[in-house]
Formats: sequence, C-alpha cells, structure tokens
Amino acid sequence: MAELVASEKNGKRSSLKKLPPRIDLTAMVDLAFLLITFFILTTSLIKPKAMDVSMPVKDTPPGGYAASRTMTICLGKNNQAVWYVGLPDQPIVQPAIVNYSKTGLRMAIANAGKDILKKTGKTIIVIVKPSSHSLYDNLVNTLDELNIASVPSYAIADISPKDIDMLKQKNAY
Repeated sequence: MAELVASEKNGKRSSLKKLPPRIDLTAMVDLAFLLITFFILTTSLIKPKAMDVSMPVKDTPPGGYAASRTMTICLGKNNQAVWYVGLPDQPIVQPAIVNYSKTGLRMAIANAGKDILKKTGKTIIVIVKPSSHSLYDNLVNTLDELNIASVPSYAIADISPKDIDMLKQKNAY
C-alpha cells in the first residue's frame, strides 16, 4: 500500500497525541500504471518504409527493350558507378564514371532522361547492375536517385562480363 505521511511541525509533539494524517496513494499509483499501459499500447513507433521494386521476369525474350532509350548503371567499388546509354558493345553515350552525389549520378540520370525524351519522345528505362565489389548502400542510393529523378521504369539485373570489363577499364572493379 502506498501512503503519504505528513511530518510534524518543528519536530515537537503536541500534548494531545494526535496522529499525523495518512493519505492513501494506492488509487493514484493504479491510475498512473493504467495510463502508462494505455499510452504504450496505443503509441505507434516508427513505421517501416519500403520501396516497391519490380524485378524482370526470367523468361523475357532478349531485346525486349529499346537500346536507344535504355540507360545502364553498373555499380562498382569505392562508391563509384559507370553509366552508359545503349548496348555495352555499341553505346550511344560513351561510358562515364560518376559518384553518388547531386552532381554525379543524379545529374547523369536527369541529363540522359532529357536527351532520350528529346530524341525518342519516350521516357527513359534504367537497368541497375550491381557488381560483387559494390556495397548495398550504393544500390539503395541509386534507387533513391531514380525516385528523385522520377524515373518510371527501372530494373535490377545481374551484371554481365562485358559490364565487368567496362568497370575494370574505368578502375571501378
């Protein structure tokens, strides 16, 4: 039982031998625990944020997308990426190495998207190919940059040997 006992004045006892008043705090403690329990159960903590990613179907025939509107981003080591437009054998825009800053990958995606829209009249398709030397953080940063640039179509694919050779040429593998 929780109680509050009032102290005597000046430490002296009166001649009437009165007991000090006692206040029962049991109801107050019960109410406090009920309120704490209520707020713990009704509070929503940080909700997880997830990003929708549609992976390509394995049985898709090769050449199912136009090379003239496809940008490929190969993720390499040391927070670097190599990007090009077209096919790895015959790139329309020559491979360039960038970092994950506003002036790096974000600007490359925006400029390539504008050029493709101007030339073909259609939106850009981006293929992200992480290498074995890239970090998971690099993939997340790339997907964030694609969302910032409002790219409607993108996919994550396995990296090809031609793309690995390209990364090696740029010292990003």
